[in-house]
Amino acid sequence: MVRTRVRFASLLALSAALTALVAGCGNGGAGGDSDTASKDGTAGRHGGRPVVVVTTTWEGAFAKAAGAQDVEVIVPQSVHHAPDYDPKPSDLAAVGKADFVLYAPFEPYAAKIKEAAGSKAELVEVDLDNDADKVKAEVARLGGLFGTEESAARWTATFDAAYAKLSKEVQDARPGGKSPAVVSQVFTTWSAKLAGAAPVGTYGPEAVTPAQLAELSGKKPSLVLDNAHMSTGTVLPDSGARQIEIVNYPGADLDLLTVYRNAAAELEKAMGGS
Repeated sequence: MVRTRVRFASLLALSAALTALVAGCGNGGAGGDSDTASKDGTAGRHGGRPVVVVTTTWEGAFAKAAGAQDVEVIVPQSVHHAPDYDPKPSDLAAVGKADFVLYAPFEPYAAKIKEAAGSKAELVEVDLDNDADKVKAEVARLGGLFGTEESAARWTATFDAAYAKLSKEVQDARPGGKSPAVVSQVFTTWSAKLAGAAPVGTYGPEAVTPAQLAELSGKKPSLVLDNAHMSTGTVLPDSGARQIEIVNYPGADLDLLTVYRNAAAELEKAMGGS
């Protein structure tokens, strides 16, 4: 995704004022907020469970799939483009309580949040890609970090069954059973794979240039899989291709499977011509 500069001056100015609050969150005490060890030695403040703070619902869904139960999301769901978010003092306080802070490399504020809050949390970079194989690899890795390997394995089994069912339904909806010619934004190629289609071309994250427009239109695609979070409008006007918006971020329930269900529904609708 496009890197976006985020203002950090206010964060650093606030960090001094929050030092006492953060220190109090990390010290534990008679109130029962002291650390307890999880089965793999990971520090956890809620009955041995790791406390996980995530920048967005996307990382949150990965964490939940991996077995984390105490997950707090920093960026509100109403923020359409997460890298534009300017964190608040309460975000720093949340980080101060965390065992793990999950972020993506295109979110430039994650490391600054940890620095400003003085947190001792482990900062974990997550490969945010809804490609099925990459998702399963990340969920397994996070389960190992959290000490929740069994939960991660159970989720993966559920995911495999649901994905296979959705993929079959989408492919059954293809006109004449043939794979459609698809042009995909670089962060939505996973949805083409769900439809059993290899993109004939990709674009983004930058805006499509006139040369790209001519090249991609020449591929005569029937579908354009746009990224709802970075859309610049109609990508291939006058090409006759039907454009659908693919949503990468899960909702507030942090259910990653819903992302695949919604994409499958959009793909079936588009290929059915309705």
